[in-house]
Amino acid sequence: MTPVLVPQPTRMVARGKGFPLTAETAIRPGPGAEGAARMLRSLLRPATGLPLPSTKDGRIVLTLDERMVGLGAEGYALTVTEHGVLLRAGTSAGLMHGVQTIRQLLPAQVYRSSRASGVDWVLPGVDVRDVPRLPWRGLMLDVARHFQPVHVLRRFVDLMAVHKLNVLHLHLTDDQGWRLPVPGYPLLTEVGGWRAETNGDGVPHGGSYTRTELENLVAFAADRGVRIVPEIEMPGHARAAIAAYPELGDGRVEPVWTTWGISDSAFTPDAVKFCQDVLAEVMEIFPGSHVHIGGDECPMPEDDRSRFLQQAAQFLLDNGRTPVAWEPTGDPRSVVMPWRDEDQAAEALRRGQDVVMTLHTSTYLDYPQSASPDEPPGQPGFVVTAEDVYHVPLPEGVLGAQCQLWTEHVRTREHLEQMAFPRLAALADTLWTAEPSWEGFVTRMRPHNARLAELALRPLQTREEFDSRSTPAVPRRDS
Repeated sequence: MTPVLVPQPTRMVARGKGFPLTAETAIRPGPGAEGAARMLRSLLRPATGLPLPSTKDGRIVLTLDERMVGLGAEGYALTVTEHGVLLRAGTSAGLMHGVQTIRQLLPAQVYRSSRASGVDWVLPGVDVRDVPRLPWRGLMLDVARHFQPVHVLRRFVDLMAVHKLNVLHLHLTDDQGWRLPVPGYPLLTEVGGWRAETNGDGVPHGGSYTRTELENLVAFAADRGVRIVPEIEMPGHARAAIAAYPELGDGRVEPVWTTWGISDSAFTPDAVKFCQDVLAEVMEIFPGSHVHIGGDECPMPEDDRSRFLQQAAQFLLDNGRTPVAWEPTGDPRSVVMPWRDEDQAAEALRRGQDVVMTLHTSTYLDYPQSASPDEPPGQPGFVVTAEDVYHVPLPEGVLGAQCQLWTEHVRTREHLEQMAFPRLAALADTLWTAEPSWEGFVTRMRPHNARLAELALRPLQTREEFDSRSTPAVPRRDS
């Protein structure tokens, strides 16, 4: 019987007997595959209790071979027989995805954080050749509205890696909070990182990351095949920064925004130098190719907004990075994330720009995923189900898509994860699988729900829960 995986591999064939993992089983990593061996060991050891040391004669062979060009930047080939395991890839990212497949091939108890007794740890015999359909498969997590400590972000990275998602987009600044330390601007976190209350609750809220925390998070994610795209909002959504340094705005001394919605604060054109200083620090902390500069819902004249974004985008391009924005920056080398409708995506594609789909109707996880009265609190006025996410429009030529988890209504890790799953599993499958099928995904999610349960995540909803829809609210990127 062919095993069931999420996301569905490009090709998987069952073959003969499987390979049992025992106390004597060892890993044999080839040159450059030592990191994948460490990851496989760390993922399997808590539940299995098996040491899985690296030896020269180990029967789990991990091979990094740059000549395997047919597997692309993230593909892998995996063979399991009664004699052993062979995992090959042309890149470290491909090996990491293969490691996650090995984990999924084992009983669901492998996802426990403590020893699971009475389980036969046998890998079924399979041949797998697997390449993702699209290169950008992500999640945007808003840590500006409600701050989340680093351990929550690490947990999300782990959950994304399970599903072969590869981009964590961190929304680090907004009207309601600034989370990034910047040398020379200490008040950004000391003042801008805290608000006096939230919607009149009288409870202060805030927090910020240290540079070391963020650098360690980048390394942690990279070890799991996930890259981090930081976002600094400009020129609108800037109230927290302006509360810290009023001269960046119109000079009014105002507190960090304490309600939802969009404040009327925006950077002045002269604040471009400040934003460049911030982006310089961002590039020091986050080595990835893409940096997000926001760019939407700005209460300044369109010409000023456009000029501001052009200058910020050019600064990134001059430093070898690719700008990303919710709106066009004026430079065709920027990546656009259309969130309103498919027309916005079509216009960007006609201009020759790279596009990542982020439509609110199919990727916004702050909306509830059913009309059930048991649904946790979320943005009112709309329902986005796992099926909606699975059918996110993907015009020809797009880089991929990502889900957005805005956190106005979401404060805790548990609530975040309730809103994220199983919808993120749906996104992962439709963006990875060569021939996506909603019905096939639902069938495979039945056994995958056991894995989600071991990870303390929400299972796929029943068919009945998908039937309720409500009228969409006025389309907006956030509230």
